Amino acid sequence: MATTSDIRNGLCIVFNHDTYKIIEFLHVKPGKGPAFVRTKLKSLTTGKQIDNTFSAGHKIEEVRVETRKYQYLYAEGDTFHFMNTDDYNQITLEREVLDAPDLLKEGEVVTVIVRAEDEMPLAVEMPQSVILEVTYTEPGVKGNTATNATKPATVETGASVNVPLFINEGDKIKIETTKGSYQERIKE
Repeated sequence: MATTSDIRNGLCIVFNHDTYKIIEFLHVKPGKGPAFVRTKLKSLTTGKQIDNTFSAGHKIEEVRVETRKYQYLYAEGDTFHFMNTDDYNQITLEREVLDAPDLLKEGEVVTVIVRAEDEMPLAVEMPQSVILEVTYTEPGVKGNTATNATKPATVETGASVNVPLFINEGDKIKIETTKGSYQERIKE
């Protein structure tokens, strides 16, 4: 058993008969009253996010997890197929387990969080950013750059991302996976 002082980002815990991952937390010590910890939790089974406040010293049940590298192979509907890069075993995961399934490109290496006691895959962590090619976007209008104007663009995985006006079809762009937002254009 752990306590609230052991809370950190990425920690997996059992809460309300479900497994949750702590996305963010904040220790609060008000001037009056006891300290507490505000957390944002993400269910590893349903993908739902909830906010919860733990009082200081509250006992939490930690889940022992392991991380393994898997390569994304292909998708069949809402089922995604991955291969372990160490022993070449394949697993299939449902769409709701993935954080950003629209940004997954075939061959991409991701980290899969596996519960240690029963080898159950719980979540997939994408890399911080991915580099994808723009397959479709409207041409930018010359002289329309007075503000931070953006336009929608479709990338090779089918995801839609807002990009600056100077991005054209065929350009490679870096996309932040947590927010699904444009970061920069990649020069080759």
